[in-house]
Amino acid sequence: VLVTGASGFVATHVIKQLQEAGYRVRGTVRNLKDEQKKKHLYKLCPSARHQLELAEADLLNPQSWIEAAQGCTYIHHVASPLPVENPKHEEEVIRPAVEGALNVLRAAAAVGTVKRVVMTSSVVAVAGGNKTPYTETDWVDPSQPGILAYSKSKILAERAAWDYVQHLPENQKLEFVVVNPGFIVGPTLHGSPGSSIWIIAQLLERKMPMCPKLSFPTVDVRDVALAHVRCMTTPEATLWIVEIAAILDKEFKSQGYNVPTKQLPDGVLTFVSLFNKLLRTARLVSGKPFLLDNSRMTQILGIDPVDVNKSLIDMGYSMIENGFVQKSSKYRGPPAS
Repeated sequence: VLVTGASGFVATHVIKQLQEAGYRVRGTVRNLKDEQKKKHLYKLCPSARHQLELAEADLLNPQSWIEAAQGCTYIHHVASPLPVENPKHEEEVIRPAVEGALNVLRAAAAVGTVKRVVMTSSVVAVAGGNKTPYTETDWVDPSQPGILAYSKSKILAERAAWDYVQHLPENQKLEFVVVNPGFIVGPTLHGSPGSSIWIIAQLLERKMPMCPKLSFPTVDVRDVALAHVRCMTTPEATLWIVEIAAILDKEFKSQGYNVPTKQLPDGVLTFVSLFNKLLRTARLVSGKPFLLDNSRMTQILGIDPVDVNKSLIDMGYSMIENGFVQKSSKYRGPPAS
């Protein structure tokens, strides 16, 4: 099984669950010489039957994916650009997302052994207007005014991928499944933070004085990984940021963390966004609720989602333990399991 972007937040959990299930796993990294990005990957599942293999691949290098996919039966395409703020030039995000997805699919079709590809997309590809709840049949218009580059990259990458798979000749047909997670939270298994980890760190360290009016359809990273693994072989929750802050405050306030719990007025958000990168991006989606229908995940894949309180608290502790957030003098450590 090939897992792209092996050092990422979601990919490490996918690798761990695949190894625990007994699969032989190969992961891709951008640079095999970067020891910091790869050393933790060999420790994800100490009891693994097969040692993790690593291959070097770049989203924009087609040949690297053909080499990485050799001999694989399944591919989990998780790698994609994930900027913390909206880039100055949207093509910096869109091109590697679209070309990366197509290069992985082209490689899967070319090597001749791949049965199914499971790709990580995002709820931003299906949820972006005023309709509620959104389902897998919805699409966001990538040309709508004010759309974020990241959102556009996910929409265009998923559309390009579906179009490519649907037009493959019969002798190269692939099974293709897409997972559309929301705001991914939960414990990190590595030293490479994603954007959700960065947002939680901003709250725990009070780098935001108040909470912008943002709504997040939240999902546990362990559920996303489980969805990936089950989508590989199976035939067939929304929070405002002020609510996330309240959960963190309840658990960590007595341990010396001063989490902001008041909502930031829209007028103040516009001004403060001039000085805060996260809020600059947040201003574009402020006040828009996201409600999603996850019935296909629960009914077809049989996944009972992790409670969001547990996801956020586990994430907070893992970030403190891994050094993303400084330990306070009152820090007690995670409760005994």
